[in-house]
Amino acid sequence: MTGSLQPVLAGVVTALVGFASSFTVVLAGLRAVGATDTQASSGLLAVCVLSGASAVWLGLRHRLPISIAWSTPGAALLVATGPVAGGWPAAVGAFVVSGLLIVAAGLFPPLSRAVAAIPKPIAAAMLAGVLLPLCTAPVRALVEVPALAGPVVLVWLLLHRYARRWAVPGALAVAVVAIALTAPPARPGSAGLWPVLDPTVPSLSLSALVGLAVPLFLVTMAAQNVPGMAVLTGYGYRPPFGSALRVTGLASAVAAPVGGHAVNLAAITAALAAGPDAHPDPDRRWIASVTAGVGLALLGLGAGVATTLVLLSPPVLIEAVAGLALVGALAGALAAALAEPDAREAAVVTFVVTAAGVSLLGVGGAFWGLLAGGLMLLLFRRPRPATAPAPEDGGTVAGAATPRQPGRRPGRRGVPAGR
Repeated sequence: MTGSLQPVLAGVVTALVGFASSFTVVLAGLRAVGATDTQASSGLLAVCVLSGASAVWLGLRHRLPISIAWSTPGAALLVATGPVAGGWPAAVGAFVVSGLLIVAAGLFPPLSRAVAAIPKPIAAAMLAGVLLPLCTAPVRALVEVPALAGPVVLVWLLLHRYARRWAVPGALAVAVVAIALTAPPARPGSAGLWPVLDPTVPSLSLSALVGLAVPLFLVTMAAQNVPGMAVLTGYGYRPPFGSALRVTGLASAVAAPVGGHAVNLAAITAALAAGPDAHPDPDRRWIASVTAGVGLALLGLGAGVATTLVLLSPPVLIEAVAGLALVGALAGALAAALAEPDAREAAVVTFVVTAAGVSLLGVGGAFWGLLAGGLMLLLFRRPRPATAPAPEDGGTVAGAATPRQPGRRPGRRGVPAGR
């Protein structure tokens, strides 16, 4: 394979895998907080285009393989949160505020450090609680629609064993075939097949800000941005974290009025563009992330088709595909939550409260889970003797891979973090 073609193909694969593996989660999340089919389609289009534009801008500016994506854990949070007080306009207002908080984290490093200072077991347990309801969908689908879900799960298992990166896209392809064979032929999706932007005037609701905006900001930072930075650091780069936060936070705020929930650093697919498979020369891998950005923006033009596909399917089947896409993230989050013996009980409390999905005072379970776990940790964790602080490595929360290459010099490319 020629050196110039290799990163381009890696970028195409990154875009395809990133889109196909989790667009169902995005649509499910937007619809859960009150979006109509057209508004959900508009939101998917917005996060695709603005994620792609952010990736192209950052890649060309810094000459680094900075992959950008939507927040899959954030979309799962929307599913777990459900309708918010004030309806869809209040949810859009929460998206705007969450994006502005990410911009603030890029402008004021103490804020990003404060998010990183949240105990990893508590943050991971909150994420696990958010992911659990969707990850149970494959089981429910096998019971409710076994003839459709059985082949989907079987293909996912086989590909997960022999070609892991294609497991979810392969399962989605099988689901598409099953839907095409069984869906009523005269049921067009109300979103339409053509891409469309459906703006909504944001409104501010205190319960939506506390119960959605703040948890969305925390989940996006802890489960996407911090691990995404760690992936780049693991491959020997010095990622411009502050610049990436400012660009993606602004993109999130711009996408919000047309339904986009969050734009951020890619975590799971970041290694596809930053690793040696993208190009043997680390200084050429930025071409892969830029290509992936262009590809994701183009795939966004199919948001109407994707939404129609969801409408033609039994809801539990699409949720099953989304759940399969999040199994790895759930496993990583549970492992991180239970890694520290002194914090396990607090992590379990966080997980249980979040997964319960209860809403109190109009605020969703993710906030109460984080609060309950934090209080539990403060009340019962035994103090330890002071030790020298461990070096910062960005941390991983959502089970994102942070591969390391022995012998690589840190800071081979790029500028110091925070710029």
